[in-house]
Amino acid sequence: MTNLTQEFQSIFHTTASPQYFFAPGRINLIGEHTDYNGGYVFPASISFGTYALGRKRSDRTFRFYSLNAPESGIVECDLNNLSYQTVHGWANYPKGMIQYIEQEGYPIGFGADILFYGNIPNGAGLSSSASLELVTGVLLEGIFDLKIDRLQLIQIGQKVENKYMGLNSGIMDQFAVGMGKENHAILLNCQTLVYDYAPLELQDYEIVIINTNKQRSLTTSKYNERFQQCQQALADFQKELSIHSLGELSIEQFEKWKHLITDPTNQKRAKHVVYENARTLEALEELRNNDLKAFGQLMNASHLSLQSDYEVTGIELDTIAETAWQQEGVLGARMTGAGFGGCAIAIVHQDAVTAFKKNLKKKYQDNIGYEPTFYTASIADGAKEITEGAIK
Repeated sequence: MTNLTQEFQSIFHTTASPQYFFAPGRINLIGEHTDYNGGYVFPASISFGTYALGRKRSDRTFRFYSLNAPESGIVECDLNNLSYQTVHGWANYPKGMIQYIEQEGYPIGFGADILFYGNIPNGAGLSSSASLELVTGVLLEGIFDLKIDRLQLIQIGQKVENKYMGLNSGIMDQFAVGMGKENHAILLNCQTLVYDYAPLELQDYEIVIINTNKQRSLTTSKYNERFQQCQQALADFQKELSIHSLGELSIEQFEKWKHLITDPTNQKRAKHVVYENARTLEALEELRNNDLKAFGQLMNASHLSLQSDYEVTGIELDTIAETAWQQEGVLGARMTGAGFGGCAIAIVHQDAVTAFKKNLKKKYQDNIGYEPTFYTASIADGAKEITEGAIK
């Protein structure tokens, strides 16, 4: 924090001390591409995330600076013009938060100088954008003394993603970042927003995050295409069934009525959603029964479904998952996040982590041509202000 304070004071030419905020990234243990289909997800917030240092100004100018994108310099905008601008790049995320928070009736009134620093790799599928959105939200709460209901702040973050940035994503990322709880995962029904915390007791195992180091931008990927395919499958079902989302269907109902989906590709997409939803609920029960082996097998099945039915993995993620399954001490491995690159996760015995990384690194480099990056994350709290070196 001392280093970040010095950076803030140097960049914005001030001797004043800022206020400090943090929002985590997230992994999703299981329940992938179910969120925007009204299904269940099972994410957890992690110890990597985004720091924001901010100080209110006396005028209406916002100045943003990211230590992760120094080439952008200080990005400046006015409270009177918060519209999306391509040239502002990453800074459109905080701009969108400011605009929608004001639109919801929370008075901001003044500008601010804000420094961002994130230790989540951009494009890694650990939800760096939701982390940036929510850290901006809690910063605006803190420096402008706003009292925003946390669920509303989460929904504002999703709105920034959907309306401002143009990505048809569900609410999982913002929910996990905003509502995270140390050493717990969250079972969330994305249609009703009913949620439950589940203790994540991994015993002698660790969650290892493996970054493919393949960059991708979701807004230019096939993410929105998958969204549309699921919408088309839902519309086909709705010719006979009174449902609002694919997440409402049981496996039995899907198998009985799948003939309604006229496009075979759309049928595969819907199959993944329905079966993944069932796996997610089963995974919670296995965790509650302390059956980590069964939980790991469900992770493996999730990856195979994402590979064959949803087709969002690719050679990088498949190489990681398939190599991990062959390693000693690995209970399960799967891609996490939207796919198309990004990260995978594996549950690995503590005694096997070193060998696991060594073997996977070699296989990945042989197959892909460059190295993956490994992170061992702890499960952390959600977005909040940091005060005097402690979390508020």
